[in-house]
Amino acid sequence: MILISIFAMAALVFLSRYLFLEPRLPLKLSPALHRLLSYSGPAVLTSIWAPIVFTDQGTLWVSHHNPYLWAALLAVILAWKTSNVLLTTLISMAMFLLLNLVLLS
Repeated sequence: MILISIFAMAALVFLSRYLFLEPRLPLKLSPALHRLLSYSGPAVLTSIWAPIVFTDQGTLWVSHHNPYLWAALLAVILAWKTSNVLLTTLISMAMFLLLNLVLLS
């Protein structure tokens, strides 16, 4: 049963992507729908990182002892100033590691 569910989900994901990416299909989206779908990526990413940064074991953790919060703040500033994804990722991960070693040691 689990294997059937996995194949069904894979088929659903493939077909939903194929309909929008295949240029020979006559499916066209309106500009308003394109604009609406442009918000889906940031919304999904925010729903992934926000609980990691702002919570600890199910409770809100907004304090100066939160290394996730400091590294996220640094990542936002670096992304805004440099527009370089690789540099932002590497420096914010190094900052998180340093803060985690210093604050949790």
